[in-house]
Amino acid sequence: MPTIINKTSLTSVADAQQQIMRDATCTLDTQRVSLFHARGRVLSAPVVSMVDVPPADNSAMDGYAMRMEDLNLDIIPVSQRIAAGQVPCVLEPHTCARIFTGAQVPSNAQLVVIQEDVDVIAGGICIKPSALQQEQGQKQGQFIRLKGQDITTGQVVCETGTKLEARHLGVLASMGIEYVEVYRRLKVAIASTGSELVNPGQTLKAGQIYNSNRFLLAGLIDQLGMELVDSGIIKDERTTTETALALAAEQADIIITSGGVSEGEEDHVKGAVEALGQLDVWKLAIKPGKPLAFGRVKQTPFFGLPGNPASVLVTFMIMARPFLLALQGYSQSQNQTQGYRLKAHLLNPPKRPSIRQQYLRVRVVSNAGSKLVIEAMTNQNSGVLSTAMEGHGLAVIKVNTSGEQAQQVEFLPYASYGV
Repeated sequence: MPTIINKTSLTSVADAQQQIMRDATCTLDTQRVSLFHARGRVLSAPVVSMVDVPPADNSAMDGYAMRMEDLNLDIIPVSQRIAAGQVPCVLEPHTCARIFTGAQVPSNAQLVVIQEDVDVIAGGICIKPSALQQEQGQKQGQFIRLKGQDITTGQVVCETGTKLEARHLGVLASMGIEYVEVYRRLKVAIASTGSELVNPGQTLKAGQIYNSNRFLLAGLIDQLGMELVDSGIIKDERTTTETALALAAEQADIIITSGGVSEGEEDHVKGAVEALGQLDVWKLAIKPGKPLAFGRVKQTPFFGLPGNPASVLVTFMIMARPFLLALQGYSQSQNQTQGYRLKAHLLNPPKRPSIRQQYLRVRVVSNAGSKLVIEAMTNQNSGVLSTAMEGHGLAVIKVNTSGEQAQQVEFLPYASYGV
């Protein structure tokens, strides 16, 4: 039997987040992919190094490898030349080796003297007196990168749930890793509800508007590296809505709709979800975005976002994004499902308090020293998306605060949320 809820009060953002994230479990199959194509994928198994990085002691500079006891010789003969990729011989007594950056140092060499600190003369080299002075000196181990100083054999380099970025790929490649085990991409179905909607490229008729939410959500999903299932536009009809949601539940791992979750006569999403599955969360104490719904269509998780585009952006960032990342297998222990939250000073806080937690679109005014100063955009209407394009993130205004009490805020940069 479908579960039906009838909530007249508003659920706080914190309570809704807690309830939603209780269901956030990754059950995706795994795949083995080439490291070259692994950027943006999430590890389904830890990566353990089978080698030391670097695999041997090597020179950090062009210069001369030698032993400490030979530093004070008037002339130090050069007994071998070692380029990167060559295997050195043990240093002959009282000699040095000409060596280049990245080349393996002889096993009995104790330091590398950079080429700028020596004079090349007949019969070898001599170290410049200035390079031997106590304040500068030549120290044991200098300019030698030790075997395993970056990574050691048996070290867990990346944990399960790590999203692989370019920096990870470079490290894994240095270990000789060719393939990695990752979760398959999460399939996210998106649908826009509203008989008034048409897609760009069509001529608008009276009463119609262009469907911006489709492209907003598609971009947000793409930024997360997930697979998009485009369910198109759903007309404001109960039967059509139920049919479209049921199909999306079969095609995807999660469904996200925009619009149709209020209580108007033409809002059919809430009723369709209750008929097909269950509704667990509805109506949040959040501004913008109060008519947000979360539940399941059959067994497929479902988010019903509001119809206004600014509300879609905010509720996706705050409510849907962490859930999606958890379903994709991101490690919550590494806090990868959350974006950065910075402390900031808001120049123009709300003059009146609200019973809903507010997320204002803001721009950065200055970031001098340790003080981040932001300013709320003039138009905070939930139907206006251009203020998000012109700004840099969201300012969080706590419930029942205004004026001076609302000047010290959390700032959520769009960049750290993939917006």
